[in-house]
Amino acid sequence: MYFDVFTSRLARIGFVIFVGAVTVAAQPARVLQEPVVHLRSGDKPEWDLFANQTPAGARFDLRFQGERNIGPSSLFIYQDDVKLDWRIELNGQRLGSLFLMEAPLVNALEIPEGRLVDGENRLSLIPPPGNDDIVVGPFEIDSRPPSEVLSEATLEIFVKESDTGQGIPCRITVVDRKGALAALNAFTGQTLAVRPGVIYTPNGSARLGVRAGNYTVYATRGVEYGLAQRKVSVERGESRSIILAINREVPTPGFVSSDTHIHTFTFSRHGDATVEERVVTLAGEGIELPIATDHEHLTDFNGAAAAMGVNTFFTPVIGCETTTAKGHFNSFPRLVGSAVPNPRETDWPRLMESIRSTPEVRLVVLNHPRNIHNGFQPFARTNFNAITGENYRGKAFNFDAIEVLNSSALQSDLMIGFRDWFALLNYGYRVTAVGSSDVHDVSRYIVGQGRTYIQCADERPSGIDIEAACESIRKGRALVSMGLITNIRVNGEFGVGDLARIEGESMRVEVIVMGPSWVSADRVQLFADGLLIREEKIEPENPKPADASGACNPVQARIEWVIPKTKHDVHLVAIASGPAVSEPYWAIPRPYQPSSTAWQPRLMGATNPVWADADGDGNFTSAREYARVIVERCESRLLDVIPALSGFDSMIAAQAASLCRLDLITLRSEPVSEALAKASEDVRVGFNSYVGALPER
Repeated sequence: MYFDVFTSRLARIGFVIFVGAVTVAAQPARVLQEPVVHLRSGDKPEWDLFANQTPAGARFDLRFQGERNIGPSSLFIYQDDVKLDWRIELNGQRLGSLFLMEAPLVNALEIPEGRLVDGENRLSLIPPPGNDDIVVGPFEIDSRPPSEVLSEATLEIFVKESDTGQGIPCRITVVDRKGALAALNAFTGQTLAVRPGVIYTPNGSARLGVRAGNYTVYATRGVEYGLAQRKVSVERGESRSIILAINREVPTPGFVSSDTHIHTFTFSRHGDATVEERVVTLAGEGIELPIATDHEHLTDFNGAAAAMGVNTFFTPVIGCETTTAKGHFNSFPRLVGSAVPNPRETDWPRLMESIRSTPEVRLVVLNHPRNIHNGFQPFARTNFNAITGENYRGKAFNFDAIEVLNSSALQSDLMIGFRDWFALLNYGYRVTAVGSSDVHDVSRYIVGQGRTYIQCADERPSGIDIEAACESIRKGRALVSMGLITNIRVNGEFGVGDLARIEGESMRVEVIVMGPSWVSADRVQLFADGLLIREEKIEPENPKPADASGACNPVQARIEWVIPKTKHDVHLVAIASGPAVSEPYWAIPRPYQPSSTAWQPRLMGATNPVWADADGDGNFTSAREYARVIVERCESRLLDVIPALSGFDSMIAAQAASLCRLDLITLRSEPVSEALAKASEDVRVGFNSYVGALPER
């Protein structure tokens, strides 16, 4: 990556800023400063990779000799790891900002006529509030306007589907010889969504202007399609034609790909994707059931999809994100003209009542419960017990689904969302796990990078049965994906959302992990009641072997475990993970609100539960219900409850500790300590984990 070039050069040059007296004359391009510069707003390293780097400072001023520009000129800045808004000024006047993206890229800005002056000029980067380490440089000024500079050469790109030879909606990524997303100019007359180095096309075609140079061009279409790439060198005045072929590699019969959390700048008023650009990105990433969830607005993608020629590729759903000071919720489907929930309502039961008062609404999703907005975190320790799923704020939770993975708001601990969800399931909530992207932009984050595969008829993407899809989500017939697609079968018969009859003394669990040729899985885990009970590491196969037809084999792993039947019911969830994609065509972003300066990105693929009826009563009994029966039978006498928990897992023990209102003082008392010393490890772990999750006093 370009950042590797940045950091290796930083190590050589230290933090000395070269401010050369370079004269910008009438010749086109001039490099103002060749060495890269590391800047930091805030007082601590943002990430571990900056820990041993001494920044040159926060504000950056580059002085150079120049001449007054007659007509617009261009400024090109190489940048990397930009999260916050760094303002760019030229001679004390705002010129623009660095592009908000943490990937390396070339940012092109226009310098208005007369903004350069004869003699000394000053280019400044003004730091934002907040903590952000960035790397910038070199800086180049060209006497021509950006539209002219970025028309030095032309790339005519056509991406087709291998089987049909027809153009296909896709994402095209263009990087320069250093691996940075290239500055581009999309010629007029095209229905494209274009940002530095990224083009979404509705039909596979794109005609782009670039500076003369060497480039790598990639073509992708989400996680069901393969990857094509080609290196190209183009001289000034030259036009090069590039044809790339991709094909569907991962079959998903009976499942539709959905993103349950999608925004536009047009209606949410932040980010940068217009509604027209959004529909092109949806088609380009292969999202078949997109849920429009602009803040306090009912957005209908149908008109824009028809105008941009992509209406045959997906079935739009109108939803809404209700953005309160005490949490964010998506609800769908909605009708145009129906009431928008009151975002000033912070009492969750009343809010749920308001959201569901519109008859057509079938689902409510709790969004990113670990995010902090307006100083409030829904699943903060003071609000939620992450072991038992208790809601300290009052009444029972009443949402249908929860984001366990949000690719625009990833957590430093990728498993924390899953653990929170496991706690809800153990409490007895039937809450479905979903994945989403929460994108507001064209390229900063990738729409559908986090997504949900919903069990539903998928023969015609533009005619998906929305009601049937919503019912599948409600019943937990869905898979969560960020690069990998994981599915599960129990005893060869029961899948996600099913109540599995367990006959005999064991159950056979089969897990299948799929993904395109450009990803790998290296670990598969099986959880029962949220407890890791099986794990298998996989040696990724690169390149991946072909199947019988010669096509790429999409199966990353196929694992079978035989699990002893428990004395109580358990919910079974499989989660696969693998090395993150770091290449610019599908890079996994860094955490949105990191809790650590360390970051180990991973691909993820998870199932919803299979509900194993181990006690054979024809129903699923939650961990809390088992605990409630035990505690009531023992009349809440803790010293009787402890031995009665023998043979039950630690999650049931934790629920019993909750029902007995166990606290740290009681846990450490001599009678309880003695009783626990004689109890099983599961009971001790359950009691300690519950007390450890209590709010700090």
